[in-house]
Amino acid sequence: MPSAEFRLGLRTLYIIPSRFGMVWLATAALLLVVAIQTASNSTFLIAFVLLGLMFLAMFLTHDNLQGITLRCGESSPGFASEPINYHLVLHSPTARQRMQLRFQGQPPHQLDQLEAGETRAVLSWTAGQRGWQLPPRLLLDCVAPLGLFICWTRWQPPKPQLIWPARRRGPVQDRSLHRRRDGLDEWNDLRPLRPGERPALVDWAGVAKGRPKQVKLFRDPGDAERMLSPSPGLPWNLALEHLAERIWQLHHRGERYGLQLRGRTLAPASGIGHRDACLALLALA
Repeated sequence: MPSAEFRLGLRTLYIIPSRFGMVWLATAALLLVVAIQTASNSTFLIAFVLLGLMFLAMFLTHDNLQGITLRCGESSPGFASEPINYHLVLHSPTARQRMQLRFQGQPPHQLDQLEAGETRAVLSWTAGQRGWQLPPRLLLDCVAPLGLFICWTRWQPPKPQLIWPARRRGPVQDRSLHRRRDGLDEWNDLRPLRPGERPALVDWAGVAKGRPKQVKLFRDPGDAERMLSPSPGLPWNLALEHLAERIWQLHHRGERYGLQLRGRTLAPASGIGHRDACLALLALA
């Protein structure tokens, strides 16, 4: 199992000349050959200076990454087939120069400078399927300070991320459940009583306080709650994707909805917590 923390050191860092470094080395070698053929002291000096700078760059580039510690941060769930964020924490005892992080096959994230202490980085990746998923391997590399060498490492973050089903428009079973209206906390306004209206709608508590008879008005957001379930006859994963899209839409409209899935029922509610609970149930179904 991958370690929860990953410290960069001699056994975990790799270094090779960059393309620019190969050109630099070839130039130094060519000058050295010319100096030998012509017995030119100035050409010898230039060749040895170039080689000396290259060896110095090798140590400086390696030292720019050595001693950094990587660990996973707290990451939020996301949808499959959409870019999601994964949080990493980098700890360095000293300030470091520019480096680059990226998940394999994903866009890079540049760190222009790494300050001493903890630095948080957010990397993007795209998951192909739902459930608890590990991100791809992390690649960390740098060419600082001279660009003559590239030093890199690879690490598999051990903390999985919850991936909700991909969102796709399509049919779902959507039943309306009319909310009970026999409680005092369901109404939101009053109006004068009209002849023939039911006594049960009268605000008797207000009457007891000396106010005229008034009728309670109930909020009517269709005023139905929705109970969602997979549409029959569809492939299971496709039905879950349809449910994910419908839940996302209802949440943004502020409607109350519940979910029935394989013997489990989430009662109708609203809010971010309820949305995440429904999508998590889909992800792990």
